[in-house]
Amino acid sequence: MVNKTIFCEMIRQGYSKGACEVIIKDSVKRPACQATLKYENGQHHRVIKAMHLSRPEDYFSIYQSGCNHACLKCHSWEFSKYFNGRWYSTDEITEKCKEYENSVTIIEPRERALMYYATDLCKHCGSCVLFNRRSPLCPDKVPKHKIVLGPQGFGPARNIIAFTGGDIACQAKFYAEVTKKIKHRCKNLWVLLETNGYGLTPKNLDLLQKAGLDSYWLDIKAYDPEIYNKLCGTSNKTVLNSPKEILKRNFILEILTVYIPNFVETDQFEKIAKIIIELDDKIPFHILAFFPQYKLKTYRAPNLNEILETYKSIKDIGLKNVRIGNIGVFAKTEEEMKKLIKTVGPEAI
Repeated sequence: MVNKTIFCEMIRQGYSKGACEVIIKDSVKRPACQATLKYENGQHHRVIKAMHLSRPEDYFSIYQSGCNHACLKCHSWEFSKYFNGRWYSTDEITEKCKEYENSVTIIEPRERALMYYATDLCKHCGSCVLFNRRSPLCPDKVPKHKIVLGPQGFGPARNIIAFTGGDIACQAKFYAEVTKKIKHRCKNLWVLLETNGYGLTPKNLDLLQKAGLDSYWLDIKAYDPEIYNKLCGTSNKTVLNSPKEILKRNFILEILTVYIPNFVETDQFEKIAKIIIELDDKIPFHILAFFPQYKLKTYRAPNLNEILETYKSIKDIGLKNVRIGNIGVFAKTEEEMKKLIKTVGPEAI
């Protein structure tokens, strides 16, 4: 079998190379597109760490090894910056998706093919199954018989396939190939790409649109180029331009940003929110609370007041659909939880 050399698509398209080195073994580093992606026997193969129903997203997540970013806060660094997993062909990935399709309990329309809409269906407490009663925060929208236990807890199984973990969307041919196969083999699945946006050039987006990819969970890590480079090791030029390019091609879009004290604070959220509102004030936006991890283990998590200040600022700018995530990081007491719910309402959690 011949492993064709995969050249840097970003450089070929006139952009800078990402921070994409992956450790293979014995501290040997190679670009992610060469270490965790190959083309053999007429199809692409990708190194995958795991594939399973994930929470709180309630969709089938494909956790990829290898990434074009080197984020200091990465919570998937064990497999995004290291070769970690096994090779799967696009045919094998498609078969796993078909198996998942057979276990789906909730059919969502394409416009809801996002993580954002999972928590308006279920809060993942499992109370209806374990105790035969709904929790006070339950949206009461999913019948008990459609709640299933997955590796990360209780919830429904929605008809969405998501590529997550490491991100090499700069190698769009792989995602286009596997998307086409999933759409051909499976009749009721939407394909979502969780991405940092770095590889979403106009050329790559055109290819993904033609392949039938449906939606994006876009992680805009910071607005200011200096902060972004310090945090991720690369440029955010394509990232900040990607929301406009995504919507031009009729993809479904949600955006998230992680609040990191002393790095990404309210001012960065405000600048990102202004980009979003110029496009569509209804684009779903997530405020996620940072928790110490990887190379930022000595940094603290945000507190409740910081998150609420950011939420208020974004709402004042005019965004309609804003949610807060990782609430256990900053709302650790009953009093803090009550204050959070009273301030933003259960629908924003």
